[in-house]
This record gives sequence, structure tokens and C-alpha cells, in this order.
Amino acid sequence: MNTLKLAAASAAILITAALSAPAIAQQPSPQEMQRGKDFMQKSMGMMKPELLEKAKALPPPIQQFLLKVAIRHSRHSETLTMRQVMQEILADFQAAAAAIATDNGELAAAAALRVADHALPRGGMLPYLPLEKVNANDLGVLPAMEDAVEGSARRLAAAAAKGDMATAAEQLGNMTSGCVACHTHFRGQPGVSARLK
Repeated sequence: MNTLKLAAASAAILITAALSAPAIAQQPSPQEMQRGKDFMQKSMGMMKPELLEKAKALPPPIQQFLLKVAIRHSRHSETLTMRQVMQEILADFQAAAAAIATDNGELAAAAALRVADHALPRGGMLPYLPLEKVNANDLGVLPAMEDAVEGSARRLAAAAAKGDMATAAEQLGNMTSGCVACHTHFRGQPGVSARLK
């Protein structure tokens, strides 16, 4: 897929996500906007030159998406690594799954909302990705993956809060698919070393 088609697809995904998101997410407050911009600026200031160059070269739709993520997430960590953030997400994911299995809608909703508003790691997302994946093509999948994980978490929370555990379980499956797709695309199998034959 060429860059123009990818940019158009990314823009379409962003527009669709914006139209389907709650009104509060569509219009962040000035404080939320400033918090997101500050996080992005601070993150860029932490990047080594080779990553900073690649980050600055990303097309506007991807840069806008990364800003949107920084605005929407209220927790910006000064110390957590991406691995630690993933451990938090896993704990909340498991809590949601256990709550669904035991018909505890309140716990399932609360745990799912924690997944949707997980902390952002120190320096943002880009420093934890393989450098060769910081490009328009590879990062163009992020909006769809975010909807699969965080969007499904919000939909799970809404269903569980209403006691609709069948829909909550379906959304848990969608979250799982999103997690697996993102890990496959960016991380590969954990623990596998490229330095072994």
C-alpha cells in the first residue's frame, strides 16, 4: 500500500473513530489538550536523534493520532516502561475476564475502563517499538488496533454495566484479538532473540 493510500485509510479510521466516540472524547477540554501537547513535547525531548528524526517524518494523520492518544489518556508516567504498562493492562484484562465469568458487571466494567485509560509509558509509545517500525506503513495500523483494544474495552464496560455479560464476553474476545494483533505486528514472540541461530 503506498503512503497516500495509507494516509487516506488512516484518516478514514480516525474520522470513523471520532464519530463513534463519546462526545466528551471528541472535544477535549483546553486542560486536556495542553496536557497531551506537553506529554508529546516532553516525549520528543527524550528521544535519541535517530528516533526523533523518524518521529518528525511521520505523516500528519499519525502524528495527530498519537496526540489524540496522549490527550485521551489521563495517566502519563514519568517512570513506567512499556513492559510495566503492559503488565498493568494484563492485570486489568484478567480482572475483567474473571468478573465476566462470575457475572460481576461492576468489576468487569471498572477493570475494562482501566484498560481503556491505561498509563502511557515514559517517553510515549515510540521509544519502545523497533526503530524500523517507526514509519507510516507500520504505524498506520495503530488506530484500528487501538479501537480493537481500547474501544472494545469501553464497549465491554458499557455492556457489563448494563448486565449484558454476553456482549461483554464478545468484546473481551475483540480485545484479545487486538492485543494479539498488536503484539504480533510490533513485538513478535516474547523472549525470542534475534541473536540466536
